[in-house]
Amino acid sequence: MNDHDEVLAAYFTDRTRRAEAVGPELHGLWTSLEAAAQGGKRFRPALVAATHRAFGGTDPAPVGMVGAAIELLHTAFVVHDDVIDGDDTRRGRLNVSGSFSRRAARAGLDDDRATSLGRTAGILAGDLALAGAVRMVALCGADPATTRRLLDLLDHAVHVSAAGELADVTLGMGLSPVSLGAVLTMEEHKTAVYSFELPLQAGAVLAGAPDPAVGRLSELGRLLGIGFQLLDDLQGVFGDEAATGKSALTDLREGKATPLIAFARSTPDWPQIEPFIGDVTLDEARADVVRGLLTACGARDVVEDLADGYLTAALDVASDLGLPADFAAWVGTMTDEFVRRAA
Repeated sequence: MNDHDEVLAAYFTDRTRRAEAVGPELHGLWTSLEAAAQGGKRFRPALVAATHRAFGGTDPAPVGMVGAAIELLHTAFVVHDDVIDGDDTRRGRLNVSGSFSRRAARAGLDDDRATSLGRTAGILAGDLALAGAVRMVALCGADPATTRRLLDLLDHAVHVSAAGELADVTLGMGLSPVSLGAVLTMEEHKTAVYSFELPLQAGAVLAGAPDPAVGRLSELGRLLGIGFQLLDDLQGVFGDEAATGKSALTDLREGKATPLIAFARSTPDWPQIEPFIGDVTLDEARADVVRGLLTACGARDVVEDLADGYLTAALDVASDLGLPADFAAWVGTMTDEFVRRAA
């Protein structure tokens, strides 16, 4: 078990024990939240640790705390994102909202009230995780000046991620022009800043890295984050569900504003594609028609080329910063895995 996993395990043990003294509802909320925090590759804490080592850091204790905090922040965003999207499952199992909705339905509530209770639980669980993330950073054990820098980075990530989430919903409703540039900016704000920029900079700050290097890590994080999000968008339409664990129909059914769709809108093929986008009855056979159209109009090639360009630029920045070769190897391995799943 890694340091950040130990921190998270101890955190949830403490919180569920405290919740028992308050009542079964709160205890159920914490156990559902703990389940939501399980799984995943834990690449955010790994980025904190890798950057810390790269800049000569020697104290692992705060690294484990900060890595756990960023993973808890991710859990908060995921739980809230599911509420916003109206999803009751995550990674093939009931999420916080789904667990409480199912429990309420079994207790005799009608569908509307059971759903309302589930959404309430999701909002509250996300709030608890967000507050926990801030607390972990504040108590990470670093000196006061470093802790303040870390809290500033965390605050910036939450601030920008909220803007990205709102932009995602706004674009999906057609309230703003769905241009490729607008979608890329949304993805940078919603995902790249907290998942890549924050852990890279946090690890460097904990190691006492100079400000110019921390600034370049912001650039590196944005490039990596957008590159991986572009690959994730490809998986969301062209991926193998058995390999990715995510549906290759959901993005199309929801009419999600992805770079694939944004580019397709600018092509003469859009009138053929548009009727399928946002169709909740879309089945696999008709989705294959859409995939063929997205390939024929050039959208798939454009997004693949964009992803490659962002990730190549990220590796250039990493090289300029003198990050070790195993960092580049990690990026290459992750990229190959994404591409294979989207093949």
